[in-house]
Amino acid sequence: MAKAKIVYICRECGFETNKWNGRCPDCGEWNSLEESLPVLNPKSGSIVSSSERDVSENIQEINAIDADTEETRWSTGMNELDRVLGGGIVKGSLTLIGGEPGIGKSTLLLQICQTLGDDHTVLYVSGEESLRQIKLRAQRLGVDNENLYLLSETDCEAICSVIAKEKPEIVIIDSIQTMNISSLSSASGSVTQVRECTNMLMKTAKSLEIPTLIVGHVNKDGAIAGPKVMEHIVDTVLYFEGQKNLPYRILRGIKNRFGSTNEIGVFEMCGDGLQQVGNPSEMLLSGRPSDASGCSVACIIEGSRPILAEVQALVTKSAFNVPRRTATGFDYNRMAIIIAVLEKRLGFYFGGLDVYMNVVGGFNINEPAADLPIALSLYSSLTDKAIRPDIITFGEIGLAGELRGVQRTNQRISEAERLGFTKCIIPNSSLKGIDVNEHSISIIGVNSIKEAFSEAFI
Repeated sequence: MAKAKIVYICRECGFETNKWNGRCPDCGEWNSLEESLPVLNPKSGSIVSSSERDVSENIQEINAIDADTEETRWSTGMNELDRVLGGGIVKGSLTLIGGEPGIGKSTLLLQICQTLGDDHTVLYVSGEESLRQIKLRAQRLGVDNENLYLLSETDCEAICSVIAKEKPEIVIIDSIQTMNISSLSSASGSVTQVRECTNMLMKTAKSLEIPTLIVGHVNKDGAIAGPKVMEHIVDTVLYFEGQKNLPYRILRGIKNRFGSTNEIGVFEMCGDGLQQVGNPSEMLLSGRPSDASGCSVACIIEGSRPILAEVQALVTKSAFNVPRRTATGFDYNRMAIIIAVLEKRLGFYFGGLDVYMNVVGGFNINEPAADLPIALSLYSSLTDKAIRPDIITFGEIGLAGELRGVQRTNQRISEAERLGFTKCIIPNSSLKGIDVNEHSISIIGVNSIKEAFSEAFI
């Protein structure tokens, strides 16, 4: 029998080497290399090779392949989840859902079983809970569909065998870190086990055209635990965002071979499970003060829809030699650039002041169109002047203090108009292609942040 050569695999990025190192040469993570053995052929004892296989019969002309969208996508019953998936679950797809513990991954997947079970048979496999525990959680969520079948098992080979025998139409695995292959010596959750179990589930899903949804845990850095190659194997990677002390959850697409990765779904965690939030703008703007300084409204684009979010800034005298700078929900480095522009171009002094920036509702903003609302809230808090509550602004700020245009201006203006705003301040360059007479809201184009400041305050 050929002797297998030991390899070391980084549990963070999947880098392989035949020599152990204290630090991964690829990603630079310390103490992340784990000992592993390559998969051997049980008959010959040699490393499995497919070089002698003849797969020429599997070649097909692209126009001869049937790919009717209506037949290959199944609705989950939740419009927010379908939006992130690109229209629904694709037959034969492998979807990975990650997020912090307790964020709602298992709750969401068990909830969609109620609707999916009306037309399809669903197999829910759990390696973390017993069948009685899953039943108790299903009763709390109101899930009682007769086409939902439960299995408590951690042996991935046995699970794939059951799938091949019973042929359910949808499979849910909760979670991949609890799965293991008995022929591998490493423990469950290790790089080798997670990679090989995911690969085995992928082959089963593709060969039988059974869509499979997998729950993945996260590590201490917030990334999905396991090798990075796992995210390359699957078709779709979804990630739950949100703060545990807030009821709102955001489902974001990180990778999607069958749709856009810019879409988000918004949910609210209630006593009976996750509820869809059809209008995130109203949710994020609820309870907004009308006469407080440092508060402004930003309009950003997430996927195909505009979302209005409230941004708040607090500028106050520092009690320390080095002032503090904190940003929650907004890029810290971008905030530092905006502060530098305000100091250099407009002469405002932030050097001895603490600056705290927050996006209300636990929402994260990473679009340049939020630069102008951020600058307005900083200036409003610095001068203790309140911004008019019926004004909305958006625009990218350049280092010279000028305002740059943003895309999809018409959608942003229509959303602001729908929510009752009466005045919209935008960059002059974004006025091209906009018919001002079509909107009841007053649209004002400005060239610099100084002009925007003169229009925005009471």
